[in-house]
Amino acid sequence: MAQNEWLYGLHAVDAVLATEPERIIEIFALKGRNDDRLNDAVNQARRFGISVQFCHRKVLDDKVSGEQHQGIVAKAKPGRVLDENDLDRLIEQNQSPLFLVLDGVTDPHNLGACLRTANAAGASAVIVPKDKSAGLTGTARKVACGAAETTPFIQVTNLSRTLKAMQGQGVWVIGTAGEATQEIYDVTLKGPMALVMGAEGKGMRRLTRETCDELVKLPMAGSVTSLNVSVATGICLYEMVRQRR
Repeated sequence: MAQNEWLYGLHAVDAVLATEPERIIEIFALKGRNDDRLNDAVNQARRFGISVQFCHRKVLDDKVSGEQHQGIVAKAKPGRVLDENDLDRLIEQNQSPLFLVLDGVTDPHNLGACLRTANAAGASAVIVPKDKSAGLTGTARKVACGAAETTPFIQVTNLSRTLKAMQGQGVWVIGTAGEATQEIYDVTLKGPMALVMGAEGKGMRRLTRETCDELVKLPMAGSVTSLNVSVATGICLYEMVRQRR
């Protein structure tokens, strides 16, 4: 049986209280802090019959290994992990789905930031491989500011096989790569699409790159050769949003 999770940060805890309150076992809140948002979360938890304990800051710090918790930590049952079968359903339900695929992004801060941007851009889901990729840790959920609870997060066993299956269902797969000959602003980004972002430094894995229908790059006019993956994701997703309007 999967272990319980520690959720922390006001956005992350609020989002679970709003969408899946039955997952929360217990809440730990900072003693003596008079904050409207913290009080709202505590009151909401109590309405659901969730136990709330007030603790000193060190107790909260220890529970989340010193991460920034904003005065609230929740012990929760693990959420359901989505897989390839859920992806098929999402493609069928959306006339023009937009998927964000992260290949080898291992930093939970980057994953959380990408989830937040994907949510803001209206992406249908974020897809990652089960191996060599960050999962939905407490850190990723906190950085995602609630997006992890509302944007489907799908872990697949074989990423290139999943991309091929998506292509078979009419999804055009666009990959980002420094060696691409065309810039993202030069291609059409409408219709059912999957945007594939590789890990910083290494980029996409060879099989993933070979599976893409098209490769694009961002123009780099300065001395730096690459951008943080979450920044690059934001630029690419919003160019897609602009064109799809």
